[in-house]
Amino acid sequence: MNSLDLHKAPEDTRVVVAMSGGVDSSVVAALLKRDGYDVVGITLQLYDHGAATHRRGACCAGQDIHDARRAAETIGIPHYVLDYEDRFREAVIDRFADSYLQGETPIPCVECNRSIKFRDLLTTAQDLGADVLATGHYVASRALPGGGRALHRALDPARDQSYFLYATTPRQLDLLRFPLGERPKDETRALAKAFGLSVADKPDSQDICFVPQGRYQDVIARLRPDAVRPGEIVHLDGRRLGRHDGIIGFTVGQRRGLNVAAGEPLYVVRLEPGEARVVVGPREALATSVIRLADPNWLGDAPLSASRNLPVAVRVRSTREPRPAHLTWNPDTDSVEITLATPEDGVSPGQACVIYADDGPRARVLGGGTIRRVETERLAAA
Repeated sequence: MNSLDLHKAPEDTRVVVAMSGGVDSSVVAALLKRDGYDVVGITLQLYDHGAATHRRGACCAGQDIHDARRAAETIGIPHYVLDYEDRFREAVIDRFADSYLQGETPIPCVECNRSIKFRDLLTTAQDLGADVLATGHYVASRALPGGGRALHRALDPARDQSYFLYATTPRQLDLLRFPLGERPKDETRALAKAFGLSVADKPDSQDICFVPQGRYQDVIARLRPDAVRPGEIVHLDGRRLGRHDGIIGFTVGQRRGLNVAAGEPLYVVRLEPGEARVVVGPREALATSVIRLADPNWLGDAPLSASRNLPVAVRVRSTREPRPAHLTWNPDTDSVEITLATPEDGVSPGQACVIYADDGPRARVLGGGTIRRVETERLAAA
C-alpha cells in the first residue's frame, strides 16, 4: 500500500495533478514527484484571458497557465493545457447568470468542481492512464474500513474547503486524492520555497475566477442584457420604499446599498424575480429555522432515503461554522429537509447547505444540496 492508498509501487502509479498555477497545486505535484510517483500536470484554460489575465488574486487565466507550466518545468514533469472554455461557459458561467436572475445567490465554485474538475477532468485523467487525480484542495480523504473513501474537514480550519466539495460523488472520491488535507497552509508555502517554486509567495485566488474586479453584476448584465429589469423595493408590511435597477444587485441578508430610508435598519429578506421585486425588513425577519434542499449529494454510510430526524451539523455559508441540526428525507418531494437547532440569519436560495456528521473541527462530510426554500414564521406570515 503506497501513500495514496493504492496497492502499487509509486513508480508504477500514474497521478494526474490539476495544476491551477497557484502554490497549493504546485506543491502537490512536487510532493508526489519527490515520492517517486509518475506525475503528469494538467492545467485547464477555463475562460477568455481578457481583463483578468494580470489581476491580482485571479485564477485559471493566462498568468496562471504560465505559472503552472513554469512549476512543472521546475519539478520535472510533463504538463498539458486543455481548452475547457466552452464546457466551463455552459456548465458554470451560464448557470451562474441564470441562477442570479431567478433570485438566487449561486456558488460557481461548487458547480466547477462538480461538472468540470471532478467529472470532465477526471475522465481525461483516466484516458491518460491515471490511477488517481490529485488536487491542491484543503480537504481530507480517508479510506473506509469496508471500502470506499470518506471526506473530512481539513486539518487547517482557516483553509478548509469542504464546503465547496460536498457534491463530490462516492465514485469520484475513490479516484481523487487531496495531499494537503493534513497540512497547514504555512507548511505548504515553506515546501514551495524548499522545492524552488516561483509561486511560493503568489497570493491565493479570492474572487470568482471569471468575474473581473469582483463585479458579478456586470458579467450577468453582459450575458443576459434583456433579462435585467428594474423594479420596486418593498417593505414586508407592503410599503413601497424605492426602486432598483435589477435584482441581480441584491442578495438575501444584504444591508448596504439598498438606498432607501425607512427610519430603521433594513435587510433584504427575499427576492421575487417574477415581479422584479426586492422585499426588505428588519433583521429578525431573516431568522430561518427550516431549509429545503434540492439536488442532494449523499456521502453517508446509511441510505439518505432512510434518514428521519438524523442529528447532523450544517453549514449554510462558507464563512460560517457548522451548526447543529436534524435531517429528514421527504419522499413526496424528493428533497432533504433541514431543521436548525437555532435559527440562522441570511440563508439564501442558491447557496449550498453542507451536511457534516457533527460540528467538530475534523468532521466527516455527509453531503449537501442547493438551498431552494427557507421557512420562518415571519416569512410565512408575509
